[in-house]
Amino acid sequence: MSQVLNVAVIGVGHLGRWHADKYAAAENCNLVAVVDRDINAARAVADKHGAEAMTDYQDALPHVDAVSLVVPTSLHYEIAHDCLQAGIHCLVEKPITETVAQAQTLIDIAQKKNLVLQVGHIERFNPVTLDLDATLEQPQFIESTRLAPFTLRATDVSVILDLMIHDIDIILDLIASPIKQISASGISVLSDEIDIANAPLEFESGWVANVTASRISRKRERKLRVFQKDAYISADFQEKILAVNRKGEHQPEQGFNEITHAEKTYEDSDALNLEILDFLQAIRTGQRPKVNGEDGKRALATAIEITRLIHA
Repeated sequence: MSQVLNVAVIGVGHLGRWHADKYAAAENCNLVAVVDRDINAARAVADKHGAEAMTDYQDALPHVDAVSLVVPTSLHYEIAHDCLQAGIHCLVEKPITETVAQAQTLIDIAQKKNLVLQVGHIERFNPVTLDLDATLEQPQFIESTRLAPFTLRATDVSVILDLMIHDIDIILDLIASPIKQISASGISVLSDEIDIANAPLEFESGWVANVTASRISRKRERKLRVFQKDAYISADFQEKILAVNRKGEHQPEQGFNEITHAEKTYEDSDALNLEILDFLQAIRTGQRPKVNGEDGKRALATAIEITRLIHA
C-alpha cells in the first residue's frame, strides 16, 4: 500500500479551495487541516472535508507531511521556509517567491532535508503541453500569446508574474539553452502594475521566443506557436488543440510543396489534480516532480529581468 500522507492547505481563496478538494479526493491522502486568516473561510472548506480549521499555519505543522501554499506571493517565502525547516514537503503556487535569492534558499533547504519543493506552474499539466515536446524537432522561433480580461484578482503583481510566467516556464522547458539577451516593453493601464507586456528572448542556441501577455483584453487566449524547418506547430492551451502543419510533397502544377495539416483535440482534463497527484507521487517515490524549485526559480529570474527592463 502507498504511504498515507497527511496534508494541509494554507490559504483557501478561490484556488485554495480547489487544492483542498483534490487532496480530499486523492487516494491514501488525508486532508487534516485547512488554514486561512479568515476563520470562516477555513471552516467552510474544512467542514466540507472533515478537516480542522485553523488561522495559524504553525499549528498545522506538527500534524502534516506536506502542504499546499495558496497564499499571496509576498507570503510564499516565510511560510515555505518554516514548513521546509520543519521537514514538510511543499507545493508552492507560482511564482515561487518574490526574489531569486529567496527561491534559492528554499531550494537549498529542500535539498538538504531531502524534501519535495514543487512549484504550481499548472500549464505544464495541460494535455497540449504534455504532447507538445514530443512534436518538436529543432524549433527556431516561438511566439506565445496569453490574453485575459481585466479583473481585480492578482493585481498586486504585474501581468508578467501573473500570466506571462506560465509561458516563460513552458518555453524555458522546451528550449534547453541559456538565454543570451532579453528585450522588453510594457505599460500599466488599469492597475498600478504592468498590465500588458512583450518580451523577445534570444537564446545562445540561436532560437528566439517572442512572449506577449495582457490582462486588459476583451477575449481570452492562451496560444503558443512554434516554427521549425519544414513545419509550423500551433498549441492552443485554452481550446485544447495541437495542430501541426508540415511541408509535404512537391506539387509541380502549383509550383510549391503541399502543406499537410494534422490536428489533435484533447478532452478537458483536470490539470490541478494531475499537478497534486504528481506532488504526492514525488513525495512517495523520491522522484523529481515535473516542476521543481529550480524550474520555478528559472522562470522567476526571467520574469524579474523582464520587469526590470520595462521599468528601466
